[in-house]
Amino acid sequence: MDKLMIQGGLPLEGTVQISGAKNSAVALIPAAILADSTVTIDNVPTISDVELLAELLREIGGDVELDNDEHEIQINPEKMFAMPLPNGRVKKLRASYYLMGAMLGKFKKAVIGLPGGCNLGPRPIDQHIKGFEALGAKVTNEQGAIYLRADELVGAKIYLDVVSVGATINIMLAAVKAKGQTIIENAAKEPEIIDVATLLTNMGARIKGAGTNVIRIDGVESLHGCRHSIIPDRIEAGTYMILAAAIGQRVVVDNIIPYHVESLIAKLREMNVKVDVRDDQVEICGIGEKTGVDIKTLVYPGFPTDLQQPFTSLLTQAEGTSLVTDTIYNARFKHIDELRRMGANVKVEGRSALINGKTMLQGAKVKASDLRAGAALVIAGLMADGITELTGLEHVDRGYEDLEEKLLGLGAKIWREEMTNEEMDQVKN
Repeated sequence: MDKLMIQGGLPLEGTVQISGAKNSAVALIPAAILADSTVTIDNVPTISDVELLAELLREIGGDVELDNDEHEIQINPEKMFAMPLPNGRVKKLRASYYLMGAMLGKFKKAVIGLPGGCNLGPRPIDQHIKGFEALGAKVTNEQGAIYLRADELVGAKIYLDVVSVGATINIMLAAVKAKGQTIIENAAKEPEIIDVATLLTNMGARIKGAGTNVIRIDGVESLHGCRHSIIPDRIEAGTYMILAAAIGQRVVVDNIIPYHVESLIAKLREMNVKVDVRDDQVEICGIGEKTGVDIKTLVYPGFPTDLQQPFTSLLTQAEGTSLVTDTIYNARFKHIDELRRMGANVKVEGRSALINGKTMLQGAKVKASDLRAGAALVIAGLMADGITELTGLEHVDRGYEDLEEKLLGLGAKIWREEMTNEEMDQVKN
């Protein structure tokens, strides 16, 4: 196990390239199961979640070639079969639930262990199950695994009680080969849903309305292989934009779709951060006094919950009082105790955090409890006086490709060190 060492207080400058979207990749790779021939996906991020999914597809008979140098994955699903996946790697990955929709759509049956991933409080999959049942599947929970069985899948009208990216994608995967038409109402609108719909359409699916709150799917009998390129990661882009606002002199965040991060751009400008938007990049200057702002996380196109934690770190350096409210996940404030350890003046009340700035942060020993908490603590460490030691890197490695290399390219002083046995015991406890 490694820890990340961060020397704070160094101004950052330069250009950072954004990788393919993690939240797209973890849905696109299971979607390839539905094809009858090879699917090639480009712009694949080199992250542990992708490695895990590649292994899961190999477990069910897939011929999977992952080329990290070329950022490409080739998936030949011809020899795949409906092998049960009750535990093991499934437990490490929240997005493993996309195997439910893909395998149900392909084989009319699946056994998938209850998904793992970051502990952000209750994240039920009841809307996924509601959709599967509406399409004709019988769903049971047996010994900690979800069993899905169907004689056939038939299109249906499905209204999601809660706007859910995962449920929207999972129902799409199950419905593309169902008989007749499926209509998903109150669907999520995230760019990653459009990305998945684009792949499925390239495979021969008939989908209309992706990116709106009503998606119509006309089932087809078969899907074929294709080539698809993943969209840029808007959450990685947002993380570097926040980092640039925090301690950047002039940072260009390149290979992005600015439209996907409009809510963040608006909030940065509200804080008096200079943001110059171009066709596929933004330039951010973090020099100057920043004003505190209030944010409330909402489903897309609102402010993303995945950027709430990194943004909280930035707000510790803004003058005045800021209020951060997370309407999506009520347990997404586990990074606050770590920020307090570094000297932040933050108080949590229910779903909100009250931040009093500006406070000078001090380097400390901190631990990432989840992926975006890790990003928040990296940003805090870069702003802090002295050296910050960050553990829990397995979370960070799930979603940020080449984090150290990209930060080193901007002028940060950051490196990994192997933890001692004593340190590992302390982290586990």
